[in-house]
Amino acid sequence: MASVDEENIENQARSEPCGGLRKELKECLLASDCVKLHGLKPSSCLDANAAGVDEECRKVQYAFFECKRSLLDFRTRFRGRKGY
Repeated sequence: MASVDEENIENQARSEPCGGLRKELKECLLASDCVKLHGLKPSSCLDANAAGVDEECRKVQYAFFECKRSLLDFRTRFRGRKGY
């Protein structure tokens, strides 16, 4: 039954805008020291001053931000969405 849930998550991540980046950010934060060692919530680890979040997660966070921002930008009608 776990494989069915994983397939639903994969399909949902593909269907929604920036879903792949959201999934990657979630996995990165759950694997970070901020969550594992310090016991903080992933949303608390997104803070700029949070310790234990590596540079890789920060880059994925920025890419996710840019993807969400591109959804509001009217120029994307010509250029396409970022991170798609």
